[in-house]
Amino acid sequence: MDLGRLPYADGWAEQVRVLGARLAGEVGDTALIVEHDPVFTVGRKRGAAANVIAPGSIPVVEVERGGDVTFHGPGQVVVYPVFALEGRDRDLHGWLRRLEQLCFEVLAEFGLSGTRDPRGTGAWVNGRKGGSIGIACRRWVTWHGLALNVSTDLDHLVGINPCGLDASVYTTMERELGAPVPTEAVKRAFAARLGAW
Repeated sequence: MDLGRLPYADGWAEQVRVLGARLAGEVGDTALIVEHDPVFTVGRKRGAAANVIAPGSIPVVEVERGGDVTFHGPGQVVVYPVFALEGRDRDLHGWLRRLEQLCFEVLAEFGLSGTRDPRGTGAWVNGRKGGSIGIACRRWVTWHGLALNVSTDLDHLVGINPCGLDASVYTTMERELGAPVPTEAVKRAFAARLGAW
């Protein structure tokens, strides 16, 4: 479900609504796809708040997901799969690897090779981090998810140590390709793959 562009609070509220419905068995697995207005979100990792250095006018929001601080903003595709992990799929580390693989498949569609990196969970391209992943889980239903930088203004990252790393480690699809990438096409690529899960 493409939510368009929303303030973070509105996207979070929609996640909570869908999570409640999924837990109650009122809906099936649902993926929310969105772009956010600029925001820094701080996960549950110990010391994450210390990685917010100089946020300036960008709001800082503490959230339920694991991980450190990250940036969301225009030009970044954010995917929130509200999915029930059942049977053999009740493996949170396995779920993180599955989300990484989803990013790799989308990157490949645009001619980029995504990889894993020991510096942290996510999608890495040419030694730089292009996609971040952080999840929460309630009664084996996951929420929060992944963010892939398509044409994100990385200048926003100087206000934080994203995922505890130096901001210079980050990249976008457009930077790696040296050409424009339509955000809507990336959203469609994610939607197509998630629809087959």
